[in-house]
Amino acid sequence: MWWKILTGLLIGTVVVLVFLMPPPQKELGDISRIFFFHVPVAWVTVLAFLVAMVNSILYLSRKDLVYDLQAAISSQLGFLFAILATVSGAIFAKNAWGSYWNWDPRETSVFILLLIYGAYLALRSAIEMEDRKANLSAVYSILAFITVPFLVFVVPRVFQSLHPTDSIVNSQIKIQMPPLVLLVFLSSLLGFSLLFVWIYNLEVKVTILHKKIKGSSTIK
Repeated sequence: MWWKILTGLLIGTVVVLVFLMPPPQKELGDISRIFFFHVPVAWVTVLAFLVAMVNSILYLSRKDLVYDLQAAISSQLGFLFAILATVSGAIFAKNAWGSYWNWDPRETSVFILLLIYGAYLALRSAIEMEDRKANLSAVYSILAFITVPFLVFVVPRVFQSLHPTDSIVNSQIKIQMPPLVLLVFLSSLLGFSLLFVWIYNLEVKVTILHKKIKGSSTIK
């Protein structure tokens, strides 16, 4: 319970500090404050899809439908956080570049991820047999995650992008942010990561309980 209280306090503190401290980038002004939310939700997107892949591997090795359930929930949360990253990025793009959507490499990469994992969710909803759904979904999840590092970390650095490439670290892998900005940023990363763990665990428990109430014999 204590870590849940810590998560709430941490995120609340981050929100207050983000709007009390000077903008992290003077040239962009107040819109640069969205950086403290946009990057963490993008990070949680990758984290959630990673958890989904790990659960998919565990399902294929152990054939326990609990792992399939956890993979599905993590993918759903990853999809949700990807939408949040897209929306927050679009708000920034409108103020910084004059348009909500510019087909920037990073924008395009996230859009492709939404299509990939949207197809995963559609696949699950189209198959009724639990074992067949779990097997196909697990294989798809593993293959889908292979694209995540490529789309998130490689493509935006290969092609010219409107996004600044040295906001966090420079080409020499040295941190570029002042101490206070770095502290708030890392606190936001931690807070949103803990929030994901909280929602993920809660959703897993609620879904398993719901299945037990319905009398399902596949989830124990």
